[in-house]
Amino acid sequence: MSDNESDSAGASSVADAAPGDQEAGEHPVAIGVRNYLIGFVLAAGLTVASFWVASGTSLIYTPGVPMALAALAIGQMGVHLAFFLHITTGPDNTNNALALAFGVLIVGIVIAGSLWIMYHMNMNMMLPSDM
Repeated sequence: MSDNESDSAGASSVADAAPGDQEAGEHPVAIGVRNYLIGFVLAAGLTVASFWVASGTSLIYTPGVPMALAALAIGQMGVHLAFFLHITTGPDNTNNALALAFGVLIVGIVIAGSLWIMYHMNMNMMLPSDM
């Protein structure tokens, strides 16, 4: 392979990398700053969009507002995971992804258990007229 071919192959591998991909080797600081700025702009845009949807816009059907906010929240989580927490699908990030999945599982169990307990406490409360 000639020098020109290896240079173009190296440049394309940097351009094809995921935002949170941290390969071994030196990368210019400008690429890292660019990725953080892209993440910041996306996160700020999603935040502004959430406030705009919640403020009562007529563009979204009123019963659909909670679903729109949930979709924007999921997008916000994706931006934070990819651009700031550097969670990718690479083989070196398996432990990070498993730790994240375990954290989500624990939070889900705590929320589901709390709702279950509150529901059953509400069903088993004695009414004042039955005292």
